[in-house]
Amino acid sequence: MARVTMGRPTFVADPRHGPLPALLLALTFVAGLVDALSILGAGRVFVANMTGNVVFIGFALAGIEGFGLLSSVVAVAGFVAGALGGGTLAQRFGTSRPLLLRNALGIEFVLLAGCLVVSLIVDLRHGGPVPATVVAGVAATAMGLQTATARRIGVPDMTTRVVTMTLTGFAADHSRTDAALRRGAVVLSMLLGALCGALLAVNLGSHTGFVAVLVVVGGVGITAGLLARHEKPWHA
Repeated sequence: MARVTMGRPTFVADPRHGPLPALLLALTFVAGLVDALSILGAGRVFVANMTGNVVFIGFALAGIEGFGLLSSVVAVAGFVAGALGGGTLAQRFGTSRPLLLRNALGIEFVLLAGCLVVSLIVDLRHGGPVPATVVAGVAATAMGLQTATARRIGVPDMTTRVVTMTLTGFAADHSRTDAALRRGAVVLSMLLGALCGALLAVNLGSHTGFVAVLVVVGGVGITAGLLARHEKPWHA
């Protein structure tokens, strides 16, 4: 019989990762929120979940109505470009995880602010395919950058975007209470992000969702910057 390990994950004072788990949970919320905004406001396209986009590309190639090939391809290309940028940042600032996170989120903030500007100028749901595709590409670039940064930071189960393997670990490794709670928190964060994004996009417009995204990204970036000022063992 498997031995149940009783424990509780520490999100703000982890011995190996400090408060990084809490910050990455907030960015997981952002990923769910931005995906909801892109699906509901920029057409049927994911900007954080590239698995979904690959499936959508297949639908578009099959001629299924409602699935645009260009927007999904642009989103995938943007995500890859963002991930490449994240890799470059990691090579330069990877020795300090909070510094890397601060710098990556500064760029992400600017990219998502651009999405907000476009959504203020044009109603993404009724403004035609061009602005929606532009927003999808730019937002996907931001998510690629975020994902690459989270990968380099290396907190277990916290990629900030993919929950498939998290759910698999939750079910397969259920004997570890601490791991189950951490993984459950990741799934819940993305769920809440998608819920908030959907409510904002449908009831108030995509621009309000991007405002919420910028508030969270800005808050996490500022926090990471403050943490980077005082060297700690978990920084490396």
